[in-house]
Amino acid sequence: MKLDEAPVRADLLSTADQVLVDGVLAGQRRSLAKAITLIESTRGDHQQRAQQVLNALLPSTGKAIRIGISGVPGAGKSTFIEALGVWLIEQGKKLAVLAVDPSSTVSGGSILGDKTRMELLSQREEAFIRPSPSSGSLGGVAEKSREAMLLCEAAGYDVIIIETVGVGQSETTVAGMVDLFCLLQLPNAGDDLQAIKKGIVEIADMVVINKADIDKQATAVVRAQWRNALHMLRPASPNWSPPVIALSALHKQGIVEFWAEIEKYQAALKPTGEFAAKRQHQALSWMWQLIDSGLRQHFRHHPRVQASLPSLIQSVEAGQTTPATAAYALLDALKH
Repeated sequence: MKLDEAPVRADLLSTADQVLVDGVLAGQRRSLAKAITLIESTRGDHQQRAQQVLNALLPSTGKAIRIGISGVPGAGKSTFIEALGVWLIEQGKKLAVLAVDPSSTVSGGSILGDKTRMELLSQREEAFIRPSPSSGSLGGVAEKSREAMLLCEAAGYDVIIIETVGVGQSETTVAGMVDLFCLLQLPNAGDDLQAIKKGIVEIADMVVINKADIDKQATAVVRAQWRNALHMLRPASPNWSPPVIALSALHKQGIVEFWAEIEKYQAALKPTGEFAAKRQHQALSWMWQLIDSGLRQHFRHHPRVQASLPSLIQSVEAGQTTPATAAYALLDALKH
């Protein structure tokens, strides 16, 4: 959309896109899957249609609780999500899981195995599981995860879970798009906190020690260490102190207690306005991220940049030009 263009109007939808919108609002899983495929497409015409569909559905979003789940590989994220999801469905809720698999840096492909790991949950009509390749996007979070989340909300899902690959910047990225960020840890990951980065501790709204049944003594030690680490930092909200709970997803132990903390979190932040303010801040941050991404694309496709880029790359690789000099030369190309 150009700067002088008006926002897309819902009444300008094509017949096919209106059918798609109606299907999503009716909670049809096939329509939801087609809508997510549309927003994930990189084709220009598909992107324009995707924004029209999203604008039409926007008034029906925002009613779900958005939860981010992250943790090191082997922490049992998929097992935990399945146990939680089955329990939530038994409580009468609908659950959507947006599980992001790492894409290969060589082939660009990904395994997309979450439906296999969540076999019981994937068989339930009340659950929608969408594995998406990260496609190399920052933090291992699929580039269109935010839009997919809105589509799931419009389809009537009460709980939206975003599961990340749990590496690099994924924790920070997912924390910026959910209401509550939960970090899964293991009881036998070591007897100190060297692996716990300050930035991760600061963004965690809840810490879960999974597989607590394996070693109860180690679980108690790690739980105490996490509590001390969280206590030393200023909390993100004066109304919420991140709890550290232990559970066993495999044996379905501690799931009820986990959800009780989720409800406490909402009860603590919603009356103060923090809950809504957090979403407003995330929406603005999302807008600026899209602007940054758009500017990078515009830069790379600018004719003068494309004309100068090959020779400058060669010069930098040969050690004849510093990266800074080359970067400033390319930026200057936009001014003329």
